[in-house]
Amino acid sequence: MNTDDANWEKTALENLLKENLKERQSNRRWRTFWRLLGLAITIGLVYSYFAPFKKSASVLSHHTALIKLDGEISGGTSANASDIMMALQNAFESPEVGGVILRINSPGGSPVQSGMIYDEMMRLRKANPEKHLYVVIEDICASGGYYIAAAGEKIYVDKASLVGSIGVIMSGFGFTGLMDKVGVERRVQTAGENKAMLDPFMKQNPKTTQSIQAMLDEIHQQFIKSVKDGRGSRLKETPDMFSGMVWNGSKAVELGLADDFGTVESVARDVIKYSDVVDYTQTENVAERLAKRFGATLGNSFASALQRVDLK
Repeated sequence: MNTDDANWEKTALENLLKENLKERQSNRRWRTFWRLLGLAITIGLVYSYFAPFKKSASVLSHHTALIKLDGEISGGTSANASDIMMALQNAFESPEVGGVILRINSPGGSPVQSGMIYDEMMRLRKANPEKHLYVVIEDICASGGYYIAAAGEKIYVDKASLVGSIGVIMSGFGFTGLMDKVGVERRVQTAGENKAMLDPFMKQNPKTTQSIQAMLDEIHQQFIKSVKDGRGSRLKETPDMFSGMVWNGSKAVELGLADDFGTVESVARDVIKYSDVVDYTQTENVAERLAKRFGATLGNSFASALQRVDLK
């Protein structure tokens, strides 16, 4: 056997081994993919089977529905409009619910999310006049939190709760002075003269500053109108009521920003008259979290598998 034949056989054997290895790797990936798919389907079936029991547990007898709004109001947090509105709708649709309490402990957040929740609360109250919707404030209910609270039929606070901050803010930083000192030049190009108006590395333009202020003033007026519509004649307006000032619970009651003192338990027991409280807050359970995690893994595996499909 000459050298060329030996090299050819060696090359052919190496190619055969490589192809065999690639095929085994591909088979392993597909086995992983189908196993993950089966697991995801199993989790989905188990969740769909047990989900009705979670809901049925809340309709065994007449009770007070509780919905918790905690933390920053934003589309990316648990205090988002979609989940809060869904919880409110579920509570109002249940014939076993004798009244609804929205418990708020929030420093505020998005005016858009707050406005959406406010509008839905007002709609549900109008459509269901026989079912009362009360707000209970715990530690803090400021800015967007109070925007939402104003839609409640009555607002209950603790004497030391922080209430108010009826105002709008947009904040940032400016680094132009520092850049001048260290000799840094900002280079930015835009299509549209106002595209970079909030760039912290550029000096403020009086025209854009005036435009932003006008926008904030308009949102502030929307906020004020919603508070006045919600609270009505109960408000005892003062010069600084809509200035962004915050008051404790006692002062809030005095100013008509709140109605009385109370807790979730006392309002359920003494006002709604159903002391049994059922939590209607929308939360992700373990099955939902696992489904999302495996769904992401499944998607990555599927995409990886597709990238290795050869067209021959």
